[in-house]
Amino acid sequence: MSNLAKLTANCLFCKIIRGQIPSKKLVETDLTFSFLDINPLSRGHSLIIPKYCGAKLADIPDEFLADAMPVAKKIAIATGATNYNILQNNGAEAHQEVMHVHFHVIPKPSEEEGLGIGWPKTEPTAEEINAIYEELKSKL
Repeated sequence: MSNLAKLTANCLFCKIIRGQIPSKKLVETDLTFSFLDINPLSRGHSLIIPKYCGAKLADIPDEFLADAMPVAKKIAIATGATNYNILQNNGAEAHQEVMHVHFHVIPKPSEEEGLGIGWPKTEPTAEEINAIYEELKSKL
């Protein structure tokens, strides 16, 4: 394991990385670990986790995030799915259940299988969009 890795004692995903909890490992690199989800939404639903314990995306060093996406791509291709979701939630209100950053690869073989989501429609005014744009640009 990389000397950059940062794992904690009581985190479920850290225990999986260390082999204390069994998993169906798919791909492992120095910075990333991936495995099949035990409660899949569809065939091939997998998780990709950085070997750095942090609850939210902003807590994870960039090199771990850069390593995770090629692993997600490999898994998505391996499932054979032509449609799929790559999902990453931040915080309990955003539906994160394990407070260790993780990415889901969820094949979407049909309307009934896989991840079901809906986008609530909003209609901000041009002024509201411009204000948000200016605020975000000033912070980037």
